[in-house]
Amino acid sequence: MIYDFDKVIERRNTNSLKFDLTQDGGKPEDAIPLWVADMDFRAPDCILDALHEAVDHGIFGYTVRSKEYYNAVSAWFKAGFDWEPREEWLITTPGVVFAISAAIRALTTPGDAVLIQPPVYYPFYGAIRDNGRLIVENKLVYEDGKYSIDFADFEQKIAKNGVKMFILCSPHNPVCKVWSAEELRRMGEICNRYGVTVVSDEIHCDFVFPGHKHTMFPQAVPEMADNCVICTSPSKTFNLAGMQISNIWVPNAEIRGRIEAEIFRCGYDEPNRLGLFACKAAYEKGRDWHEQCKAYMRGNLDYIRAFLAENIPEIRLIEPEGTYFAWLDCSGLGLSPAELNDIILNKAKLWLDAGEIFGRCAAQFQRIVLACPRSNIVNAMEQLKNAVK
Repeated sequence: MIYDFDKVIERRNTNSLKFDLTQDGGKPEDAIPLWVADMDFRAPDCILDALHEAVDHGIFGYTVRSKEYYNAVSAWFKAGFDWEPREEWLITTPGVVFAISAAIRALTTPGDAVLIQPPVYYPFYGAIRDNGRLIVENKLVYEDGKYSIDFADFEQKIAKNGVKMFILCSPHNPVCKVWSAEELRRMGEICNRYGVTVVSDEIHCDFVFPGHKHTMFPQAVPEMADNCVICTSPSKTFNLAGMQISNIWVPNAEIRGRIEAEIFRCGYDEPNRLGLFACKAAYEKGRDWHEQCKAYMRGNLDYIRAFLAENIPEIRLIEPEGTYFAWLDCSGLGLSPAELNDIILNKAKLWLDAGEIFGRCAAQFQRIVLACPRSNIVNAMEQLKNAVK
């Protein structure tokens, strides 16, 4: 089946976080929303069929996951990454950030240090700070359009601050970096040496560009399998964030029990019934849609790359290795962060994610989402060109 990703679907007035918060968020009504990691594509028919069947049944009582659900999820990771997580490792949660916050409370105590790698997914900051833990930063090294890890600083920060937990973003959001198995191994070996628990957010693992390969953290560092938490979800892959379903894998039974107890203290128990149906259908029958979706978004990226090179060479595309973002280095415009944000939002009428929310080191960057019809990208680039020129 051939899917139409060019089709523009009206999302305004649907209570969409991405489209319907312009006024509350102080954004221009006519700004093109390309900010939050949320696709503008219709879900594949296999998901819609499963949801129609569940709705037609007409009963929405408490629901638990089935053996068939685990089989579908496990088969997806076996086929995509040659990784076979065990059924007893699985914890279902309403979201990855929810799971990360629960892990922080379950596995650390107030005042403990938690390491992150800015510029990084901004909810990590809140999950640490709002739970009374100390944020420790191992800033990524940006040089000649590429990002790398300062391993000496990584180890020094852990040793000096007595870091108890490392929240890994893999692939890395927003810099679109896919960590190699060797990079994961080096980080894991350091964490293992100092007894640091690794919570690996792998929600974007299904979006990797040709020439790169995603490695699940326990594959790269088997000796850390007993002290890690792997966070996955169909929410990015199939745009199911509103279904509130994530799959968290915790091989260590003692750690898993502590996280489950913390989740129970939050009052969360059975998962969203429709989320279970959607996830199972997606992983069983959604591979073709997913492959076409990735190819379409590569086309969006190709358009952005060529357009910037020809029309706005002052803005540099950081060549992505994974995720469905484009990370733009706007430092060549010679603007202050405030001036840059004003041009993007009020002159170009683009609602992007300003780089500074991912860390002060990224104040000259902007993040743009590729998961939208090509016409949105074309319009956005034209508006950006006119505003800059």
